[in-house]
Amino acid sequence: MNQTLSLTINGKAVTLSIDSRTLLSQLIRDHLQLTGTHVGCDTAQCGACTVRLNGRAIKSCSMLALQAQGGELQTIEALSTEGNLHPVQQAFRECHGLQCGFCTPGMVMASVQLLQDIPQPTEGQIREALEGNICRCTGYHNIVRAVQTAATSA
Repeated sequence: MNQTLSLTINGKAVTLSIDSRTLLSQLIRDHLQLTGTHVGCDTAQCGACTVRLNGRAIKSCSMLALQAQGGELQTIEALSTEGNLHPVQQAFRECHGLQCGFCTPGMVMASVQLLQDIPQPTEGQIREALEGNICRCTGYHNIVRAVQTAATSA
Protein backbone atom coordinates (compact mmCIF):
# COMPACT_ATOMS: atom_id res chain seq x y z
CA MET A 1 0.00 0.00 0.00
CA ASN A 2 1.46 3.34 -1.06
CA GLN A 3 1.57 6.34 1.22
CA THR A 4 2.73 9.91 0.74
CA LEU A 5 6.02 10.88 2.30
CA SER A 6 7.17 14.48 2.60
CA LEU A 7 10.57 15.42 3.95
CA THR A 8 13.59 17.57 3.23
CA ILE A 9 16.57 15.76 1.73
CA ASN A 10 19.87 17.59 1.51
CA GLY A 11 18.04 20.90 1.75
CA LYS A 12 15.44 20.09 -0.90
CA ALA A 13 11.76 19.49 -0.10
CA VAL A 14 10.56 16.17 -1.54
CA THR A 15 7.13 14.53 -1.66
CA LEU A 16 6.85 10.96 -2.90
CA SER A 17 4.37 8.14 -2.98
CA ILE A 18 6.09 5.05 -1.59
CA ASP A 19 5.22 1.56 -0.43
CA SER A 20 4.77 1.64 3.34
CA ARG A 21 7.39 -1.15 3.66
CA THR A 22 10.16 0.91 2.02
CA LEU A 23 13.25 1.25 4.16
CA LEU A 24 14.87 4.66 4.43
CA SER A 25 18.01 3.27 2.77
CA GLN A 26 15.90 2.05 -0.16
CA LEU A 27 14.27 5.47 -0.47
CA ILE A 28 17.66 7.17 -0.52
CA ARG A 29 19.33 4.82 -3.01
CA ASP A 30 16.54 3.46 -5.19
CA HIS A 31 13.95 6.23 -5.27
CA LEU A 32 16.21 9.29 -5.00
CA GLN A 33 19.30 7.85 -6.72
CA LEU A 34 21.59 9.13 -3.92
CA THR A 35 23.96 6.21 -4.06
CA GLY A 36 26.61 7.54 -1.70
CA THR A 37 24.71 5.90 1.14
CA HIS A 38 25.74 2.25 1.07
CA VAL A 39 23.94 -0.83 2.35
CA GLY A 40 26.17 -3.58 3.60
CA CYS A 41 24.16 -5.73 5.96
CA ASP A 42 20.47 -4.69 6.18
CA THR A 43 20.67 -5.33 9.93
CA ALA A 44 22.22 -2.07 11.24
CA GLN A 45 25.45 -3.88 12.10
CA CYS A 46 27.92 -2.37 9.62
CA GLY A 47 27.04 1.35 9.61
CA ALA A 48 27.59 1.81 5.87
CA CYS A 49 24.09 3.28 5.60
CA THR A 50 24.62 6.00 8.24
CA VAL A 51 22.90 9.29 7.41
CA ARG A 52 21.70 12.19 9.54
CA LEU A 53 18.03 12.63 10.29
CA ASN A 54 16.99 15.78 12.12
CA GLY A 55 20.62 16.40 13.05
CA ARG A 56 21.33 12.92 14.45
CA ALA A 57 23.24 10.04 12.88
CA ILE A 58 21.04 7.02 12.20
CA LYS A 59 21.36 3.76 10.31
CA SER A 60 18.97 4.07 7.40
CA CYS A 61 18.65 0.33 6.74
CA SER A 62 16.87 -0.21 10.05
CA MET A 63 14.20 2.47 9.66
CA LEU A 64 11.11 2.69 7.52
CA ALA A 65 11.12 5.70 5.23
CA LEU A 66 7.72 6.78 6.55
CA GLN A 67 9.25 7.19 10.00
CA ALA A 68 11.17 10.15 8.55
CA GLN A 69 7.91 11.95 7.67
CA GLY A 70 8.44 15.71 7.91
CA GLY A 71 12.09 15.27 8.83
CA GLU A 72 15.32 16.74 7.55
CA LEU A 73 17.60 14.13 6.05
CA GLN A 74 21.24 14.67 5.17
CA THR A 75 23.24 12.18 3.14
CA ILE A 76 26.94 12.14 2.28
CA GLU A 77 26.15 14.00 -0.96
CA ALA A 78 25.25 17.12 1.04
CA LEU A 79 28.48 17.41 3.01
CA SER A 80 30.64 19.02 0.37
CA THR A 81 29.61 22.50 -0.70
CA GLU A 82 30.55 24.40 -3.83
CA GLY A 83 33.13 21.77 -4.71
CA ASN A 84 34.82 21.94 -1.31
CA LEU A 85 35.04 18.84 0.82
CA HIS A 86 33.65 18.92 4.35
CA PRO A 87 36.52 19.03 6.90
CA VAL A 88 35.86 15.40 7.84
CA GLN A 89 35.92 14.33 4.20
CA GLN A 90 39.13 16.28 3.67
CA ALA A 91 40.73 14.68 6.72
CA PHE A 92 39.78 11.19 5.53
CA ARG A 93 41.43 12.03 2.23
CA GLU A 94 44.58 13.51 3.77
CA CYS A 95 45.00 10.75 6.37
CA HIS A 96 44.22 7.86 4.04
CA GLY A 97 41.21 6.95 6.18
CA LEU A 98 39.84 4.68 3.47
CA GLN A 99 40.87 1.89 1.18
CA CYS A 100 38.03 0.32 -0.78
CA GLY A 101 35.72 3.19 0.22
CA PHE A 102 32.62 1.11 0.87
CA CYS A 103 32.32 2.03 4.56
CA THR A 104 33.60 5.59 4.09
CA PRO A 105 30.28 7.46 3.70
CA GLY A 106 28.92 5.89 6.88
CA MET A 107 32.19 6.49 8.74
CA VAL A 108 32.22 10.13 7.63
CA MET A 109 28.60 10.71 8.64
CA ALA A 110 29.17 9.08 12.04
CA SER A 111 32.33 11.17 12.49
CA VAL A 112 30.47 14.38 11.65
CA GLN A 113 27.97 13.46 14.38
CA LEU A 114 30.74 12.74 16.86
CA LEU A 115 32.45 16.07 16.22
CA GLN A 116 29.14 17.87 16.58
CA ASP A 117 28.61 16.21 19.97
CA ILE A 118 32.26 16.27 21.14
CA PRO A 119 34.33 18.82 19.20
CA GLN A 120 37.67 17.60 20.64
CA PRO A 121 37.22 13.87 21.26
CA THR A 122 39.90 11.62 22.71
CA GLU A 123 41.09 8.59 20.78
CA GLY A 124 38.94 6.43 23.04
CA GLN A 125 35.86 8.54 22.38
CA ILE A 126 36.47 8.32 18.63
CA ARG A 127 36.84 4.54 18.74
CA GLU A 128 33.71 4.21 20.88
CA ALA A 129 31.68 6.49 18.60
CA LEU A 130 32.67 4.48 15.53
CA GLU A 131 32.01 1.06 17.10
CA GLY A 132 28.83 0.74 15.06
CA ASN A 133 30.69 1.18 11.77
CA ILE A 134 32.64 -1.73 10.34
CA CYS A 135 35.64 -1.37 8.05
CA ARG A 136 37.11 -4.54 6.66
CA CYS A 137 40.15 -2.90 5.05
CA THR A 138 41.92 -0.27 7.13
CA GLY A 139 42.39 -1.47 10.67
CA TYR A 140 40.82 1.83 11.84
CA HIS A 141 44.11 3.60 12.71
CA ASN A 142 43.93 6.03 9.80
CA ILE A 143 40.21 6.55 10.34
CA VAL A 144 40.84 7.57 13.96
CA ARG A 145 43.68 9.82 12.81
CA ALA A 146 41.35 11.40 10.23
CA VAL A 147 38.76 12.23 12.89
CA GLN A 148 41.48 13.69 15.11
CA THR A 149 42.71 15.78 12.18
CA ALA A 150 39.19 16.99 11.40
CA ALA A 151 38.73 17.96 15.06
CA THR A 152 41.84 20.14 15.00
CA SER A 153 40.95 21.77 11.68
CA ALA A 154 37.50 22.91 12.78
